[in-house]
Amino acid sequence: MSKLSKAKRDKRKKQAPRRPFARLNAQQPVQNHAVLVNEEGQVVAAIGLQGNEWLLAIGGQTMGNADNPVPMLAMLKHLANVQEKEGRKVTLEYSQALQQMIDDLAAEEGKTADEYLAALVAEFEGDDAETAAEDADATAADDTATAAETEVPAADASSDTAPKA
Repeated sequence: MSKLSKAKRDKRKKQAPRRPFARLNAQQPVQNHAVLVNEEGQVVAAIGLQGNEWLLAIGGQTMGNADNPVPMLAMLKHLANVQEKEGRKVTLEYSQALQQMIDDLAAEEGKTADEYLAALVAEFEGDDAETAAEDADATAADDTATAAETEVPAADASSDTAPKA
């Protein structure tokens, strides 16, 4: 080796562009597997795979992650049903890989893919019905309490005007 090789190497290092540090799990691309699109063509919600993690994005923000995307797909399907009941037209499209996962899970339970997914969607609809029933019960209790409060001052007024012995 020559005596100038270190100087040449140092000069080459200074002229080379800076490289960022390689980070683990940095900026892995997200592969879309399910997309809920409204009638204007805008993506309302999506399920994607980043590395080995399934992500749920709603309104452009990541809302959660999971190891199994099928419950997230059921939630998107329920969201699509709610949107359609409100008169909005939406479409839910999902990948062959996701369809294969549903088929495998449905086969384990002895159901078809549509029956399996419908059962999962029904669980979300059941939660909505329970929430609506609880809200109705709370409203009825509030109405009863309000009616009782309006009767209390009337009872107090009659006792104040009654002659005392």
